[in-house]
Amino acid sequence: MNEVRPDPDALLRAAAREGKGRLKVFLGAAPGVGKTYEMLTEGAARTDAGTDVIIGVVETHGRRETEAKLGGFETVPRKQIEHQGHSLDEMDIDAILKRKPELVLVDELAHTNAPGSRHAKRYQDVEELLDAGIDVYSTLNVQHLESLNDLVASFTRVRVRETLPDRVIENADLEVVDIPPDELIERLREGKVYVPDEATRALSHFFSKSNLSALRELALRRAAQAVDAQMLDYMRANAVTGNFAVNDRLVVAISEQPGAAELVRAAKRLADALRAPWTAVHIEAPRSSGFSDFENVQLAETMHLASQLGAQIAAVPAESILAGLKQFAADAKTTQLIVGKSARSRWFELRHGSIVDRLIRDTPGLAVHVVPLKLDEPRRSQLAPSGRSVWGARNGYAVSLGLGAIIKLIGRVIFERGSITNIGLLYLIPVMLAATRYGMRTGIVTSLVCSLAYNFFFIPPLHTFTIQDPQNIITVLVLLGVAVVGSRLASRVREQALLAQASAAQNSSLAGFARLLTGISTSDELSQVLCREAGSLLDCNTALLMPDHDQLQVRSSVPPGCKLEMLDDAAAKWAFDNNKPAGRGSDTLTASEWLFYPVASAGKVLAVFGLSRSDARGPIRSDQLPLLLSLLDQTGLALERIALETEMSSLAHVRERDRLRHALLSSVSHDLRTPLTTILGSLREIKASSPGQEVLLAATRAEAERLHRFVANLLDMVRIEAGALHQKIEPVDLAEAVASALDDLRPALQGHATLIDIAPDLPLVMVDPQLFHHCLINLIENATKYGTPTGLVTVRAVHDRTRLSLCVEDEGPGIPEGQERRIFETFARIEGSDRKGGTGLGLAIVKGFGEAMGLELTASNRDDGKGASFRITFQGDQLKELPSE
Repeated sequence: MNEVRPDPDALLRAAAREGKGRLKVFLGAAPGVGKTYEMLTEGAARTDAGTDVIIGVVETHGRRETEAKLGGFETVPRKQIEHQGHSLDEMDIDAILKRKPELVLVDELAHTNAPGSRHAKRYQDVEELLDAGIDVYSTLNVQHLESLNDLVASFTRVRVRETLPDRVIENADLEVVDIPPDELIERLREGKVYVPDEATRALSHFFSKSNLSALRELALRRAAQAVDAQMLDYMRANAVTGNFAVNDRLVVAISEQPGAAELVRAAKRLADALRAPWTAVHIEAPRSSGFSDFENVQLAETMHLASQLGAQIAAVPAESILAGLKQFAADAKTTQLIVGKSARSRWFELRHGSIVDRLIRDTPGLAVHVVPLKLDEPRRSQLAPSGRSVWGARNGYAVSLGLGAIIKLIGRVIFERGSITNIGLLYLIPVMLAATRYGMRTGIVTSLVCSLAYNFFFIPPLHTFTIQDPQNIITVLVLLGVAVVGSRLASRVREQALLAQASAAQNSSLAGFARLLTGISTSDELSQVLCREAGSLLDCNTALLMPDHDQLQVRSSVPPGCKLEMLDDAAAKWAFDNNKPAGRGSDTLTASEWLFYPVASAGKVLAVFGLSRSDARGPIRSDQLPLLLSLLDQTGLALERIALETEMSSLAHVRERDRLRHALLSSVSHDLRTPLTTILGSLREIKASSPGQEVLLAATRAEAERLHRFVANLLDMVRIEAGALHQKIEPVDLAEAVASALDDLRPALQGHATLIDIAPDLPLVMVDPQLFHHCLINLIENATKYGTPTGLVTVRAVHDRTRLSLCVEDEGPGIPEGQERRIFETFARIEGSDRKGGTGLGLAIVKGFGEAMGLELTASNRDDGKGASFRITFQGDQLKELPSE
């Protein structure tokens, strides 16, 4: 029985945690489930037990039950950080480290710290506390985990901006704080989570029952996965046997058989149904060295398919398939094993046995799924790798028989010096040599020849195959049996040694290639490394093609200066478009001199890798295919990493540009507003001494007021981008709001006719009066500016029971098709339309203010004639009916 030893990697991870503090995370599905309350409750219990507990930062969000829990704790004062004229409060990590408590309570683990803090994220502050040996309690909502960000956004339609990597909670103690969705919704309605106005909006969007149910399931599943991973790590570090089937872990055994692809697809379906991780494993038994070209290709394609479907890939050298599967299943703590069973004759099973039956018998704690496979027998008769005969090489027989002849001469000399009965044992030497050097079949043939030679030359009567003494018959038969058995054993040792050597060489190559990839930061450098390393390992010409302006261009090649023919380009393009191999040796465009393989990551093709040879041989041997596919998989991951790094770098430049623009807008607008206010006040006080001066003063005041509105727009845009809008929602009469905006725009409306179509019995709208006033001013001024000089400006309201729409229309050229969304962007000026001039701020401010109040804004061309129409839509919950008299 094999001794079970602790896993070295698990021991190293356990050692790395020694001396550090422990992190406990209270995980919830959504805000309001009671994470902070539960954290404070457990903190109070630890305090009563004598633990030194302090509060680093706790956010109560105005919840009275939570605030009542703060009493009795020592709270570290927060650190004040100045940012853009504002004072922001953040956790004072230095004060906590100086105080050095046993346990600190830190709320909202995914929080983003204010600019200028030591760390960008709060979880990094927590990691520093843990490194100092301080235990930490913290809280987290499941949607803040980076791996779940896209999934949560897909059904909530809300993109969570504050995330943290999953590794933060991998070694943490997790406690799920859970309440049913109906109870959480009731808490929202009672105002225990948000203030009433925010709660109403939350219930109609993020906090729907379907969203909460899905988030609840995610939180429970993620906690179960974390606990399962910690359990496995503990078992491996402490050499605990058993699979502990709390969570399912699937393994599918793949082989060279054509039906293995269907086996992989069945495993994928089962893994998806169970939502369980799965691994595709191939056991490299001694028989693997005898695979034909077709079988090697089939195996490589099956492993590639499993990788593309999301499985982990493993190739395990073992003495036999059964032993390898049992050992791998035990190491991986497998709960369900999927194997294929092909139709075999009764004679075959009597001679070799059934692996499936023995698996079921020898692994009682493992669920074994058996999938029937169909064999494609005619293809199995092809040559073994490199065209070698299955009976071995001719030089092996020559060397073995030559050694047998030498043994005969040595034995003859010994025999002439005296009759030695065990001289036949000398013939085991060429048998062992033949088996270990040239394989089992060569060893068996050599054992037969050596037995006959011993009989012919050394057993009386000499030089005949007749045996007079019965004892000699037994000697010959025993010699033959020992030779055959020894030949098989020696051959098996040879095959295992060769298999281990090949596996070690391949793993070394892959590890070296992966090490090179870690230091690469550009796709050009990556292409050069791939072509150089693959060309050296596979002994062929190589080229990497990547898309450039909708065309595939050779990025690097070995030898340099590779030129592809038209047919080669077509094969590369087909491989890129279809994510399948093309060219020589594939099933598509076989006339090409090159064989092209797609380089993909997460199902998306990023490049195409080509191979060819200067001689007439195929581009790659079948036994090299697994190594090539592994190299390409690593390359795909590296290309994706480089693309993400480039994107992040570009995003950093955009953020810096936006920061500078924000600073410029803020500075310019503030610097202009003060003198403009003084100028306007002076102009209003100046009395004209003549009619001509009165006209000039009126024009000067109008332009100064126009400039004042422009500066106000700049300030408003700064407020929107800084997220500093403060709203006071209250009922507003549409007619009065429009009249007030028209009154402020009297100078701009000179020469324009206005049509106001607003019924007096319309419901009131729930908006912030000041922000809504800015929206109306910008929309109406936009209509006067970009309509015709004397055109009609129309403001009308349409009410259809469930919602109300306010439209501002002009008689200008309208909006070019396809630009209806872009027109609301900051500084957007649409070429070829009536929106070409101006600053491009007015409509962006309307959009920003409107969305802040929950309004829907759209732009289109008028249905009844030439001109543009801008529509503000109020939903039913934003309307308030007038009281009946």
